[in-house]
Amino acid sequence: METAAHRRAWRVIAALWGLILLGSAADLRAGTLLSPGPGVLVRKSAEPFGVFAFAISTGSLRQKWFALKERLDDDMVQLALCDGDRSNCASPAALKLLAIVDQARARDGRARLGETNRAINLAIRAAGDGADDVWSSPLATLARGAGDCEDYAIAKLAALRLAGVAAEDLRIVVVRDVRAGEEHAVAAARLDGSWLMLDNRRMAMVEDDNARTYQPLFVLYQSAVLKYVDEPVQFSTTAPEAH
Repeated sequence: METAAHRRAWRVIAALWGLILLGSAADLRAGTLLSPGPGVLVRKSAEPFGVFAFAISTGSLRQKWFALKERLDDDMVQLALCDGDRSNCASPAALKLLAIVDQARARDGRARLGETNRAINLAIRAAGDGADDVWSSPLATLARGAGDCEDYAIAKLAALRLAGVAAEDLRIVVVRDVRAGEEHAVAAARLDGSWLMLDNRRMAMVEDDNARTYQPLFVLYQSAVLKYVDEPVQFSTTAPEAH
């Protein structure tokens, strides 16, 4: 005869199996149950700040990012060629960036990210673009020796890719700095499941959870521009009531 303990055990197993069907193990580790409202699970986004984002197909930000991507790809080819034959590299900007990459390659993990953040911050002088808001490629920024927040972030992405950080672990995040009352861009790098902000306004890196004066607006990732939603996506683990 089935005991009460056996029935409870089977109910637990059935509940766990239902959750596994609804989301991956990583989603379940990141999710929390809300109260009130039984059976509602919040799945933490894999993007920086843990907030869900969806791809957008229009807008000036997307146009800027895709226009920049072409120049960025060209820069990465030139940097790779210079990296393989520095004595014949005709670009002082490429050699300057590769010197930063060399220092980053000599380190691992958080130290690699921190070295890149510090070196790029020191290599570029903060200067605005005015009304035009031009997004410069890494070599253009290093040649000029100056740029604004997104130029720092773009240069950091290029340096980290050359230093061996996987593309899927890198983002540019457009945020609103609620303290300063303005939009801002930072590079973000994922390390051991956490996102670190590489910000031109500070040498020390902070995790996204601790960047509390920043409200995330958009995230730029390879060939996509994602717009953040205000709240984590919720879904129910119980069947809806019939009407």
